[in-house]
Amino acid sequence: MATSIVTTSGAAATPADQFLSRKPRTLWSDAWRQFRRHHLAMAGLTVFTIMVVACAIGPMIWQQPIDDIDFLNRNAAPSLQHPLGTNNLGQDMLARILYGGRISLSVGIVAMLIAVSVGTTVGALAGFFGGFTDTLLMRFTELLISLPQLPLLLLVIYLFRDQLRQTIGVETGTFLLMVVVIGGLRWMAVARLVRASFLSLKEKEFMEAARCLGTPTHRMIVNHLLPNAMSQVIVAGSLSIAAAILAESTLSFLGLGFPPDYPTWGRLLFDAKDLLDIAPHVVLIPGAMIFLTVLSINFIGDGLRDALDPRKGR
Repeated sequence: MATSIVTTSGAAATPADQFLSRKPRTLWSDAWRQFRRHHLAMAGLTVFTIMVVACAIGPMIWQQPIDDIDFLNRNAAPSLQHPLGTNNLGQDMLARILYGGRISLSVGIVAMLIAVSVGTTVGALAGFFGGFTDTLLMRFTELLISLPQLPLLLLVIYLFRDQLRQTIGVETGTFLLMVVVIGGLRWMAVARLVRASFLSLKEKEFMEAARCLGTPTHRMIVNHLLPNAMSQVIVAGSLSIAAAILAESTLSFLGLGFPPDYPTWGRLLFDAKDLLDIAPHVVLIPGAMIFLTVLSINFIGDGLRDALDPRKGR
């Protein structure tokens, strides 16, 4: 049986009243509606949110010291006392996983912000101004893309790690070096995406109108072009988090990341590389954390790409 909407005056609402009472649809509301239809993206968002919340508040709940050594419980299997077992020094793996997750996720997010900021700036300048500016910036971008990323990361960190640690401290110096180097070598893909968007958008009718009205250059870039290119920036940024976490894990696994008393997920893998036959949980647990985090972020990126694609049906 059909139901009718009644207005505050007691009369039945007409179809026009029903239409006017609807909330206005926006780009972001449509994108969220489309994103929710992507089941893998929603699953990835759920997993990633759980990991972020667990690493943020977990150490305050599970207050087991990360550096306590117990030789009587070396390489112990998961139990009620140690839900994720212990390592070869008898240290609680759950406490180290939660504490290390803070560092690994922080490196990924901050490095992403650096990469997106630099890439958006370079791509916007190249795409908007064109000509010599475009040629200069894009040739520099292509030069960095052509260089092997991992050897370059290793070289830069090896050259500047000790100086920064002595100047501003071990933890701060290592963190700053990691995020600057990883973010500074991950911005090129974002720059090319933003440049391509700007080259297309600046020829549109709304940009012609802005020029006729005498809109300043910085306002055309910030108020007109950049909001229309944000969808690609958001997708690239989400995927950059996964790439940064993998880069940090790789550097820590090779022994050039954080020192042993800062148990990032990559460092935990490095410390446990010889224990796979003796205590497989010491290797599998940090590996699973890296795997689930990267996989969930990739699913989120796929969902964002579909949700922000204007060719997709709403």
